Amino acid sequence: MMKWACHRPLALVLGMAGLAFGAPGAEATESGASLYLLGSGGPGTAVMPPLEGLYFDKMVWVYDGSAEANRRIPVNGNITLGLDTTIVADFTTLLAVPSTNFLGGTLAVGVTMPLGAPIIDAEGLLTGPAGGTTLTGSLHDSALTTGDPVVLTQLGWQADKLHIQLSTMTNVPIGHYRESGLANLSLHRWAVDGSLALSWHDPESGWDISAKAGYTANGDNRDSGYDSGDEIHIEGAIEKALSPKFSLGIQGYYQKQVSDDRGMLGPFRGEVVAVGATAATTVMMAGVPATFRGRIMEEIDTTNRLEGTSFWLDFTVPIHMNMPAG
Repeated sequence: MMKWACHRPLALVLGMAGLAFGAPGAEATESGASLYLLGSGGPGTAVMPPLEGLYFDKMVWVYDGSAEANRRIPVNGNITLGLDTTIVADFTTLLAVPSTNFLGGTLAVGVTMPLGAPIIDAEGLLTGPAGGTTLTGSLHDSALTTGDPVVLTQLGWQADKLHIQLSTMTNVPIGHYRESGLANLSLHRWAVDGSLALSWHDPESGWDISAKAGYTANGDNRDSGYDSGDEIHIEGAIEKALSPKFSLGIQGYYQKQVSDDRGMLGPFRGEVVAVGATAATTVMMAGVPATFRGRIMEEIDTTNRLEGTSFWLDFTVPIHMNMPAG
């Protein structure tokens, strides 16, 4: 269990706080927010917990990004001009593993709850029909708010050092949505993501090579009338355990919108490339292994999105495990 904790923090998920707002002339999905949190498919992403039980993960995620003043971005039924965005978000995940022999693999189900404080500054706001007839000057909006709960399912198999995982995430639009505000964590739309992950994980040498790819299907926001396009995401990571308690690695991701948005500014599609570094350490707490993982991801090429930097800190610990006899 200790090796799983070191290389596979739950860090599972969720980009619903990914308010990486859009870009030149428009935006990738409404407010640039995605269900899948880009960068979460890091080292050991396909490695499942080895024992039945209940696992807890706490992730703090900070994003800081901006867009130039000539970039028009749809947010909550309005069009914003020039955004500067800072988001501090907390994701709490409970993951239950009811079986390690389901269809020959390990089954896990769980839920993630987000809480955060988005801070939004816009240089201008266009309101009215067909892109706006009224121009408002600079605006500032911030809030401490909850996002939508996300339901998780995972099914994973192991063949020697190779780990394979299928996973789904479903965004349930019942979180706090501020219709008149710019700062939101809630997507306020149904969305489903399906992903396939592979990890070549060698505890003896300390190397982990992981990759993950997925497809996100987005629904429409009935309050704003915006129907976001679908997206694909691809991630990769390489990590080396330098000691039984410490590991260091690099990772990156690519995201592209593959179908058109419908609403406000037209069929604009987003795209982003990012690279970064990650490190993890495992310590014993109350007789069980607890893992802390940090990450920094820098977006180096974006289209129709904000460009910025994200910082992560994960804490993962098993709450209960069904230990084998003896």
